[in-house]
Amino acid sequence: MTTRETGLPMRVPAAGASLPERVEIWEVGARDGLQNEATVVDLDVKLEFLARLADAGLRTLEATSFVHPRWVPQLADAEELLRRLDRRSGVRYPVLVPNERGLDRALASGADSVAVFASATESFARRNLNRGVDEQYAMFDPIVSRARDEGLAVRGYLSMCFGDPWEGPVPVDQVVAAGRRLWDLGCAQLSLGDTIGVATPGHVTAMIDAFGAAGVPTTAIAVHFHDTYGQALANTLAALWCGVSTVDASAGGLGGCPYAKSATGNLATEDLVWLLDGLGVDHGVDLDALVRTSVWMAGRLGRPSPSRAVAALGAPDTGGG
Repeated sequence: MTTRETGLPMRVPAAGASLPERVEIWEVGARDGLQNEATVVDLDVKLEFLARLADAGLRTLEATSFVHPRWVPQLADAEELLRRLDRRSGVRYPVLVPNERGLDRALASGADSVAVFASATESFARRNLNRGVDEQYAMFDPIVSRARDEGLAVRGYLSMCFGDPWEGPVPVDQVVAAGRRLWDLGCAQLSLGDTIGVATPGHVTAMIDAFGAAGVPTTAIAVHFHDTYGQALANTLAALWCGVSTVDASAGGLGGCPYAKSATGNLATEDLVWLLDGLGVDHGVDLDALVRTSVWMAGRLGRPSPSRAVAALGAPDTGGG
């Protein structure tokens, strides 16, 4: 059997294969989620959101992005947010940096780790970075080098890994070549993004296998799924069976994809936690506290959370902020 998208063999878990004992949840709600809001969320709400997420047991909270305020006005308060942030012991607060100026701002604000955002396709690289695929690495090279010299870990986001709205299905070898270049620059982790939510489990296993064959260990791979076609949890499970142990998710399913009609946004952290609990995989998150947090944030945003677990378990939260 082959995957429809790639034509490559679809792998199923081998006899005796096991899931990771523990999964790190890379919480992106405060950055990837809130940057897609039509209106700017008050800084005090953002700070309380991060505090509640930490209280719920999440230990990697992507806090903000140091993009130019003109591009993403929703995150124009990045410096002030880090200045006022109540940093919890044992919690990391990565930030996204698009260029060296963004890195300068992040370092001056005391960032503890950073991420760069690359594209696997020419079309999206041109639209998002105003550079071609090859040109983007020249921009990222000094960022990664300088950040590492400062003792910061660097994550490489790779977007459009499974499909592109302008180019259609993206060849696996094209994605692997793009990701390998980020790895060679010195990124400690690669987050493979299903930006428009078109991946299926067979495609996911083929992609992760191909990265392994190219010398990128599964321990350095994270996955970032959108739920446009309702496949985010199935894709996550496929990645877990491949040995992936870092999964990006957004509390309450915050965020969305502006490039795909009907895209329902990021994998909801609550839905991921429910899955991991059912599998007996450790994650360290208090699901009830997390649901209360997402219900609270939904109230601040004035709409219900798209998370199925929040809908099933949540109750109105009128406290705080």
